[in-house]
Amino acid sequence: MLFSTLFMASTAIAASLTQVPNYNNNATSKAQMYVYKPDNVVANPPLVVVIHSCQSSAQAYFQNSAIPWKQGSDGKGYITVWPSSPNSGTCWDVSSKQSLTHLGGGDSQAIANMILYAITTYGADPTRVYVTGGSSGAMMSNVLAATYPELISAVSLYSGVAAGCFVSASGGVDQWNNSCSGGQSQATPDKWRQVVLDMYPAYSGPRPKMQIWHGSADATLAPQNYQEEIKQWTGVFNVTQQPTSAVQNSPKQGYTTSNYGDFVQGIYAQGVGHSVPSNLTASEIWFGL
Repeated sequence: MLFSTLFMASTAIAASLTQVPNYNNNATSKAQMYVYKPDNVVANPPLVVVIHSCQSSAQAYFQNSAIPWKQGSDGKGYITVWPSSPNSGTCWDVSSKQSLTHLGGGDSQAIANMILYAITTYGADPTRVYVTGGSSGAMMSNVLAATYPELISAVSLYSGVAAGCFVSASGGVDQWNNSCSGGQSQATPDKWRQVVLDMYPAYSGPRPKMQIWHGSADATLAPQNYQEEIKQWTGVFNVTQQPTSAVQNSPKQGYTTSNYGDFVQGIYAQGVGHSVPSNLTASEIWFGL
């Protein structure tokens, strides 16, 4: 009987993904917030924001065995926040002025509000906030780095496009952009840098360091988008387009890791399609976890 009681108590308190109905969201976007606090959460815990792809949700992404961030959270005691898109098809809005502007009211602001809520409510360390995502979630990761750089220390994104690349000429919310997805939206590093600066013109502080993954066989978001992302963030950090170091077959066979100083890292996966599988170890190392 005692064993049964203890077992029931332990299962009752086991960590699980939990929706936060009210996270003090003052954005127009009604994105939902979910949080996972592991049983072994550390004091002053780091926070990782895990942003899902299209045709997914916070719950589905959390349960996806290819998405390793629950495992990472259980292993190291950090908290994860899992935003869930409010849009049809569940892609993230990376096309409208609302989302591409600091405090514009779009999905990006809703996710920023989730970060602020987690810092206040769960005691997350505001100096150790990290963002990751795949496909549409990777696009949003880039947008967040541009619109809310003061909240984020580092980003590790898988198979996305440059911040602002999906902008809608009509201002539409969550609009697909064939020119960008096909790799035709190309610009100089200075122009891509200006796209980032224009999203938050008043900001001149530190920016998150960027780790960018892409596959050479990506038929959804053309590999040229990897080059545009590298141009954008090396432009923002005012560093050379030439890697300061490169390692073949790292972090796995067929992948090339290129460093552009200390704040931009590109990982190009030969023969890999859409999207590059999440690599918990490499992303945690980039985050310093």
